[in-house]
Amino acid sequence: MTKSSGRLITFEGGEGVGKSTQIHRLADVLRRRGHDVLVTREPGGSLGAEAVRHVLLSGAAEEFGVRMEAMLFAAARSDHVEEVIRPAVGEGTIVLCDRFMDSSRVYQGVTGNLEPQFIRNLERIAINGMVPDLTLVLDLPADAGLRRAREREGKGAAPDRFEKEELSTHEKRREAFIELTQKEPDRCKLIDAGRSPDAVALAILAAVEPVLETGESGETGAPARDRKA
Repeated sequence: MTKSSGRLITFEGGEGVGKSTQIHRLADVLRRRGHDVLVTREPGGSLGAEAVRHVLLSGAAEEFGVRMEAMLFAAARSDHVEEVIRPAVGEGTIVLCDRFMDSSRVYQGVTGNLEPQFIRNLERIAINGMVPDLTLVLDLPADAGLRRAREREGKGAAPDRFEKEELSTHEKRREAFIELTQKEPDRCKLIDAGRSPDAVALAILAAVEPVLETGESGETGAPARDRKA
Protein backbone atom coordinates (compact mmCIF):
# COMPACT_ATOMS: atom_id res chain seq x y z
CA MET A 1 0.00 0.00 0.00
CA THR A 2 1.02 3.64 -0.41
CA LYS A 3 2.55 5.03 2.73
CA SER A 4 0.11 7.45 4.35
CA SER A 5 0.91 10.86 5.70
CA GLY A 6 1.65 10.92 9.40
CA ARG A 7 -1.29 11.45 11.70
CA LEU A 8 -1.81 12.29 15.36
CA ILE A 9 -4.89 10.65 16.87
CA THR A 10 -5.59 11.25 20.55
CA PHE A 11 -7.81 9.37 23.01
CA GLU A 12 -9.56 11.30 25.76
CA GLY A 13 -12.15 10.72 28.46
CA GLY A 14 -12.61 10.26 32.18
CA GLU A 15 -11.20 7.58 34.45
CA GLY A 16 -11.95 3.96 33.57
CA VAL A 17 -13.48 4.57 30.13
CA GLY A 18 -11.24 2.01 28.44
CA LYS A 19 -8.76 4.20 26.56
CA SER A 20 -5.82 1.87 27.10
CA THR A 21 -7.71 -1.17 25.84
CA GLN A 22 -9.07 0.57 22.76
CA ILE A 23 -5.88 2.34 21.77
CA HIS A 24 -4.07 -1.00 21.56
CA ARG A 25 -6.92 -2.62 19.66
CA LEU A 26 -6.83 0.17 17.09
CA ALA A 27 -3.05 -0.07 16.83
CA ASP A 28 -3.30 -3.79 16.09
CA VAL A 29 -5.85 -3.22 13.31
CA LEU A 30 -3.85 -0.44 11.69
CA ARG A 31 -0.63 -2.44 11.79
CA ARG A 32 -2.35 -5.39 10.12
CA ARG A 33 -3.36 -2.97 7.37
CA GLY A 34 0.27 -2.03 6.81
CA HIS A 35 0.49 1.27 8.70
CA ASP A 36 3.41 2.31 10.86
CA VAL A 37 1.90 2.95 14.29
CA LEU A 38 3.31 4.42 17.49
CA VAL A 39 1.34 4.13 20.74
CA THR A 40 2.25 6.67 23.41
CA ARG A 41 0.73 8.34 26.46
CA GLU A 42 0.52 11.45 28.60
CA PRO A 43 1.82 12.48 30.93
CA GLY A 44 4.88 10.67 29.67
CA GLY A 45 5.88 9.24 26.33
CA SER A 46 9.42 10.64 26.30
CA LEU A 47 12.31 10.30 28.72
CA GLY A 48 11.83 13.73 30.26
CA ALA A 49 8.05 13.49 30.33
CA GLU A 50 8.08 10.10 32.04
CA ALA A 51 10.05 11.62 34.92
CA VAL A 52 7.40 14.33 35.27
CA ARG A 53 4.63 11.69 35.06
CA HIS A 54 5.76 10.12 38.33
CA VAL A 55 5.72 13.50 40.08
CA LEU A 56 2.22 14.32 38.83
CA LEU A 57 0.41 11.01 39.30
CA SER A 58 1.99 10.27 42.67
CA GLY A 59 0.52 13.52 43.98
CA ALA A 60 3.92 14.95 44.85
CA ALA A 61 3.10 18.22 43.08
CA GLU A 62 -0.41 18.55 44.51
CA GLU A 63 0.69 20.63 47.50
CA PHE A 64 2.04 23.29 45.13
CA GLY A 65 -1.39 23.84 43.59
CA VAL A 66 -3.16 23.21 40.30
CA ARG A 67 -1.31 26.04 38.54
CA MET A 68 2.02 24.31 39.14
CA GLU A 69 0.55 20.99 38.03
CA ALA A 70 -0.67 22.60 34.80
CA MET A 71 2.81 23.97 34.09
CA LEU A 72 4.36 20.56 34.74
CA PHE A 73 1.89 18.92 32.38
CA ALA A 74 2.76 21.53 29.74
CA ALA A 75 6.50 20.98 30.20
CA ALA A 76 6.05 17.21 29.86
CA ARG A 77 3.87 17.69 26.76
CA SER A 78 6.40 19.96 25.09
CA ASP A 79 9.15 17.38 25.54
CA HIS A 80 6.84 14.62 24.32
CA VAL A 81 5.85 16.57 21.20
CA GLU A 82 9.35 17.60 20.17
CA GLU A 83 11.17 14.37 21.07
CA VAL A 84 8.59 11.77 20.02
CA ILE A 85 5.38 12.91 18.34
CA ARG A 86 6.59 15.46 15.79
CA PRO A 87 9.47 13.27 14.49
CA ALA A 88 7.16 10.25 14.19
CA VAL A 89 4.42 12.12 12.35
CA GLY A 90 7.05 13.65 10.07
CA GLU A 91 8.17 10.15 9.10
CA GLY A 92 4.64 9.10 8.14
CA THR A 93 3.77 7.26 11.35
CA ILE A 94 0.27 7.18 12.80
CA VAL A 95 0.70 8.28 16.42
CA LEU A 96 -1.97 7.14 18.87
CA CYS A 97 -1.73 9.07 22.12
CA ASP A 98 -3.52 8.24 25.37
CA ARG A 99 -4.46 11.77 26.55
CA PHE A 100 -3.17 15.05 25.15
CA MET A 101 -4.02 18.75 25.28
CA ASP A 102 -7.75 18.25 25.91
CA SER A 103 -7.09 16.55 29.22
CA SER A 104 -5.36 19.71 30.40
CA ARG A 105 -8.30 21.79 29.19
CA VAL A 106 -10.67 19.65 31.26
CA TYR A 107 -8.65 18.57 34.32
CA GLN A 108 -6.72 21.77 35.02
CA GLY A 109 -8.91 24.23 33.12
CA VAL A 110 -12.47 23.21 33.98
CA THR A 111 -12.21 21.35 37.28
CA GLY A 112 -8.97 23.08 38.29
CA ASN A 113 -10.66 26.47 37.80
CA LEU A 114 -7.65 27.97 36.03
CA GLU A 115 -8.13 30.97 33.79
CA PRO A 116 -8.96 30.03 30.17
CA GLN A 117 -6.28 32.37 28.82
CA PHE A 118 -3.65 30.78 31.04
CA ILE A 119 -4.60 27.30 29.80
CA ARG A 120 -4.59 28.50 26.17
CA ASN A 121 -1.15 30.03 26.54
CA LEU A 122 0.28 26.87 28.09
CA GLU A 123 -1.30 24.76 25.34
CA ARG A 124 0.05 26.96 22.54
CA ILE A 125 3.59 26.69 23.88
CA ALA A 126 3.37 22.98 24.70
CA ILE A 127 1.95 21.67 21.41
CA ASN A 128 3.72 24.21 19.15
CA GLY A 129 1.29 23.64 16.27
CA MET A 130 0.88 19.89 16.79
CA VAL A 131 -2.93 19.83 16.81
CA PRO A 132 -4.45 16.33 16.67
CA ASP A 133 -5.99 15.27 13.37
CA LEU A 134 -8.65 13.40 15.34
CA THR A 135 -9.59 13.23 19.01
CA LEU A 136 -11.70 10.30 20.19
CA VAL A 137 -13.57 11.07 23.40
CA LEU A 138 -14.64 7.86 25.10
CA ASP A 139 -17.75 8.57 27.15
CA LEU A 140 -19.06 6.69 30.16
CA PRO A 141 -21.03 7.81 33.24
CA ALA A 142 -18.53 8.85 35.90
CA ASP A 143 -19.70 6.29 38.46
CA ALA A 144 -19.33 3.45 35.94
CA GLY A 145 -15.85 4.61 34.98
CA LEU A 146 -14.73 4.82 38.58
CA ARG A 147 -16.14 1.36 39.23
CA ARG A 148 -14.01 0.03 36.37
CA ALA A 149 -11.00 1.87 37.76
CA ARG A 150 -11.56 0.33 41.20
CA GLU A 151 -11.76 -3.13 39.66
CA ARG A 152 -8.40 -2.44 38.02
CA GLU A 153 -7.00 -1.35 41.39
CA GLY A 154 -8.17 -4.66 42.82
CA LYS A 155 -5.74 -6.29 40.40
CA GLY A 156 -2.82 -4.41 41.92
CA ALA A 157 -2.98 -0.89 40.45
CA ALA A 158 -3.23 1.82 43.11
CA PRO A 159 -5.50 4.83 42.44
CA ASP A 160 -3.56 7.81 41.12
CA ARG A 161 -3.76 11.51 42.02
CA PHE A 162 -6.89 12.08 39.91
CA GLU A 163 -8.80 8.81 40.39
CA LYS A 164 -9.08 9.57 44.13
CA GLU A 165 -11.15 12.75 43.64
CA GLU A 166 -14.86 13.17 44.38
CA LEU A 167 -17.54 11.72 42.08
CA SER A 168 -18.94 15.21 41.46
CA THR A 169 -15.55 16.27 40.07
CA HIS A 170 -15.49 13.31 37.69
CA GLU A 171 -19.04 14.09 36.57
CA LYS A 172 -18.04 17.67 35.81
CA ARG A 173 -15.13 16.40 33.72
CA ARG A 174 -17.43 14.12 31.77
CA GLU A 175 -19.68 17.06 30.96
CA ALA A 176 -16.66 19.11 29.87
CA PHE A 177 -15.45 16.38 27.50
CA ILE A 178 -18.93 16.10 25.96
CA GLU A 179 -19.04 19.88 25.52
CA LEU A 180 -15.67 19.73 23.79
CA THR A 181 -17.06 17.40 21.12
CA GLN A 182 -19.92 19.83 20.57
CA LYS A 183 -17.62 22.83 20.20
CA GLU A 184 -15.12 21.10 17.89
CA PRO A 185 -17.12 18.43 16.02
CA ASP A 186 -14.71 18.25 13.08
CA ARG A 187 -11.81 17.19 15.28
CA CYS A 188 -13.51 15.55 18.27
CA LYS A 189 -15.76 12.50 18.04
CA LEU A 190 -17.81 11.19 20.95
CA ILE A 191 -17.67 7.40 21.39
CA ASP A 192 -20.15 5.59 23.65
CA ALA A 193 -17.81 3.51 25.84
CA GLY A 194 -20.67 1.75 27.62
CA ARG A 195 -21.08 -0.79 24.84
CA SER A 196 -19.13 -4.03 24.41
CA PRO A 197 -15.40 -3.66 23.70
CA ASP A 198 -15.99 -4.98 20.16
CA ALA A 199 -18.73 -2.42 19.48
CA VAL A 200 -16.57 0.40 20.84
CA ALA A 201 -13.65 -0.73 18.66
CA LEU A 202 -15.85 -0.72 15.55
CA ALA A 203 -17.11 2.80 16.33
CA ILE A 204 -13.54 4.02 16.78
CA LEU A 205 -12.41 2.46 13.51
CA ALA A 206 -15.34 4.08 11.69
CA ALA A 207 -14.22 7.49 12.99
CA VAL A 208 -10.56 6.88 12.17
CA GLU A 209 -10.85 5.56 8.61
CA PRO A 210 -11.92 8.87 6.96
CA VAL A 211 -8.98 10.66 8.56
CA LEU A 212 -6.53 8.11 7.19
CA GLU A 213 -8.12 8.17 3.75
CA THR A 214 -7.65 11.93 3.43
CA GLY A 215 -4.02 11.48 4.40
CA GLU A 216 -3.43 8.83 1.75
CA SER A 217 -5.11 10.70 -1.07
CA GLY A 218 -3.35 13.95 -0.30
CA GLU A 219 -6.44 15.80 -1.51
CA THR A 220 -7.86 17.03 1.80
CA GLY A 221 -6.68 17.50 5.34
CA ALA A 222 -3.33 18.85 6.51
CA PRO A 223 -0.98 16.58 8.45
CA ALA A 224 -0.84 17.44 12.13
CA ARG A 225 2.74 18.63 11.81
CA ASP A 226 1.66 21.40 9.44
CA ARG A 227 -1.19 22.79 11.50
CA LYS A 228 -1.04 25.95 13.55
CA ALA A 229 -2.39 26.26 17.06
